[in-house]
Amino acid sequence: MASSGVRNGGPRMSAKLDRQGAGATPKAAAGKQRLSSAAGAYRRTSSGPLPAAGGRASSDGVSSRVRVAVRLRPRNAEESAADADFGDCVELQPELKRLKLRKNNWESETYEFDEVLTEFSSQKRVYEVVAKPVVESVMEGYNGTIMAYGQTGTGKTFTLGRLGEEDTAARGIMVRAMEDILADITPETDSVSVSYLQLYMEMIQDLLDPVNDNIAIVEDPRTGDVSLPGATVVEVRDQKSFVDLLRVGEAHRVAANTKLNTESSRSHAILMVNVRRSVKGRSEMDVSISGENGHSSSMIGSLRPPIIRKSKLVVVDLAGSERIDKSGSEGHTLEEAKSINLSLSALGKCINALAENSPHVPVRDSKLTRLLKDSFGGTARTSLVVTIGPSPRHRGETTSTIMFGQRAMKVENMVKLKEEFDYKSLCRRLDIELDKLIAENERQRKYFDDEVERIRAEAQCRIAEAERECKITLENEKMKYHQEYLDSIKVLEEKWKTQQQSPKRQIKEAESTSSDVGEAHNLLQNEKMLRQSAEDEASDLKNQITHWKKLEATATAEVVKLQKMLDTEASQKEKLEEEIGVLRSQLLQMSMEADETRRSLDKGDGPGKIFPGLDSLASQTRSSQPREQSNGPKQPIAKLSEQVGLQKILSLLESEEPDVRVHAVKVVANLAAEEANQEKIVEAGGLTSLLVLLRSSEDETIRRVAAGAIANLAMNETNQDLIMAQGGVTLLSMTASDAEDPQTLRMVAGAIANLCGNDKLQTRLRGEGGIKALLGMVRCGHPDVLAQVARGIANFAKCESRAATQGNKVGKSLLIDDGALPWIVKNANNEAAPIRRHIELALCHLAQHEVNSKDIISEGALWELVRISRDCSREDIRMLAYRTLTSSPTLQAEMRRLGIKM
Repeated sequence: MASSGVRNGGPRMSAKLDRQGAGATPKAAAGKQRLSSAAGAYRRTSSGPLPAAGGRASSDGVSSRVRVAVRLRPRNAEESAADADFGDCVELQPELKRLKLRKNNWESETYEFDEVLTEFSSQKRVYEVVAKPVVESVMEGYNGTIMAYGQTGTGKTFTLGRLGEEDTAARGIMVRAMEDILADITPETDSVSVSYLQLYMEMIQDLLDPVNDNIAIVEDPRTGDVSLPGATVVEVRDQKSFVDLLRVGEAHRVAANTKLNTESSRSHAILMVNVRRSVKGRSEMDVSISGENGHSSSMIGSLRPPIIRKSKLVVVDLAGSERIDKSGSEGHTLEEAKSINLSLSALGKCINALAENSPHVPVRDSKLTRLLKDSFGGTARTSLVVTIGPSPRHRGETTSTIMFGQRAMKVENMVKLKEEFDYKSLCRRLDIELDKLIAENERQRKYFDDEVERIRAEAQCRIAEAERECKITLENEKMKYHQEYLDSIKVLEEKWKTQQQSPKRQIKEAESTSSDVGEAHNLLQNEKMLRQSAEDEASDLKNQITHWKKLEATATAEVVKLQKMLDTEASQKEKLEEEIGVLRSQLLQMSMEADETRRSLDKGDGPGKIFPGLDSLASQTRSSQPREQSNGPKQPIAKLSEQVGLQKILSLLESEEPDVRVHAVKVVANLAAEEANQEKIVEAGGLTSLLVLLRSSEDETIRRVAAGAIANLAMNETNQDLIMAQGGVTLLSMTASDAEDPQTLRMVAGAIANLCGNDKLQTRLRGEGGIKALLGMVRCGHPDVLAQVARGIANFAKCESRAATQGNKVGKSLLIDDGALPWIVKNANNEAAPIRRHIELALCHLAQHEVNSKDIISEGALWELVRISRDCSREDIRMLAYRTLTSSPTLQAEMRRLGIKM
């Protein structure tokens, strides 16, 4: 009977903590915060002072295990053909969340995971079980990480980074996560910003700004948090702009063609999404209003800054692990594979240490582990999806991937909620409140001034009117009484004259006169009464004037009182300005401390010393017999270089003895095969010496080995520029035209093929005869030479395609101008698989651009494209040919004319 062993993803206690902590912690924490806010004032989780820069983190986090899901990729066409007689190496039991790994026909092992996703699982299903819980935690204020791990070609980039432009159901985790984040935020108060990076050859490069190709990692000495201040940060407002950013980043990501995947990612892609959300109902500013003498004034009773939550979502698309013998990597691609495997090995060591509770976790062994420091064993909620293939040929890689996921399930994180006081928002609110108070004070002051002026003008008008009326009345009364007095005197004089003329009458009239005198006396009394009444009325008018003057004095006192109130408001304004100044100075001091910390972290160590070796190399070179096999062990060569010195080895390249020159150039070629030695060789003038040997030497062995050393140096982009600047392409072209040895031609073709992969050197390479030299070497007919020629043409066509897509190139392909298309068509169906694969790729890249369509048709390449889209054994090349044919209007029209159906 078949034996099987059951292996769980971790201890039962870890699974219990995961169900209680990872599933319920963020919502429970949010509920506690809401209860705290409803109970009264804001209470911190610890009794100590506020953290620096207003930070407020929960003093005790909740344990959360790393959740791991496994996803099986369906068989491709090549596996279906090659493994038709063999069953899949894995058997999935999704209902039990188990996976069986078959060792052979009668023995298997069973593993348990958090989720088991079959080859029929949709992208939506993968997002909901792997990424959505992490995205929800990020929206509640916790950091989160989503990562894909697996062998190259098993669907990591498809799971995470698929844009889904042609089919929305194929959207990956990145696009779906941003859709949920943008749907849950409030644009007025919240913000979302992204950075898109790649870790390539242990260098962090900005995919949104390719010029920024060596970003430094900065670590906070107090908190240990890792940040990348040099990375480009773009604020995202809508889904379309985010998809455009992803498209730009994917265009700049490094990819290469291997036996396992034609578009194999050669770097780790890292998408960082920073979410900033304000907490509503927790930090409103309390303002108390106090009244005095019927006038209200605003007084700030207590100020509490608003609270914001800052969280970060990190989506990591790891480059695929690969075995060199299976991927067929060589040259620069081999160096890329070494760097990828080293960084993944460092990540595996860290996870092993965390799973075993080791006291030391080697996070500083790689930049990848430093960037993921918070994701494994940190404060982030982490979800990992491991991707595997069904082919039994890759059972070893599948086993390694499954064991990686099993160890990751034992890692415990302590998720924590981070909140900060928004002092900038508080300053803006205080500035607005201060402007309102100033405007209100100015408005009240203007109102009071206008009111005082109105009262003063009204009082002056009333006083002037009263004085005028009193004066007119007095004049009228005076004139009236004076006229009556004159009239009475005149009457008395007339009576007296009459009495003088007639005494009798006078006697008689005396009596009447006495009565008239009494009447005059009465008139005088009446006049006195009238004058008294006039005087009383004048006194009343004076009293009224006095009363209006008192009113004016009262109004003046009121104005003085209002002026005092305005002075009080001004003093309060000065106090507010002083408080704001203190807050601003604190913010400035904190920012200066942060800058000082950043500068101290940016300081590096000085360079080390290189100790010289022995003095005599010629005798050692003659006595020693170095190995000529390029794949043999290089320890004796490296030891010889260390003992003798690189400069002395290079000096022997100019020796007059042929044997010494041969041995010296072989040593240099072996040293150049190691990337660590290439920079030293170039700095010591080794590249110039090799080019001189290639130009002047007639020894076929020296020319072959020198060309091989130049090919090794040409794998570095900086060295490629130096080779072009020193006329290296011209020398290689001359060597190609003179040499007849197939191995020499293979080395020369390999060097030119490496140069063809540089986007910046396309025009210069073609101008100096590099393409014609490649085509001229096909006369040899040797399969190794033809394979290198095909690789160079494929690299050149791919660079042209990328430049045309980015808008950096217009016009017909330079390969077509140099007559490469007939040879490409002739060898498109070559029996040798490496030659055929490179030629098919080159033909697909050339046909992608409409300007080349007419030449494609006239040279008969259309039939080859149709054959590739139908019969190619590589599914990715077949799909590339199919997309090329269906997207070109000219090719479609010709196919309809010829009656070709897809």
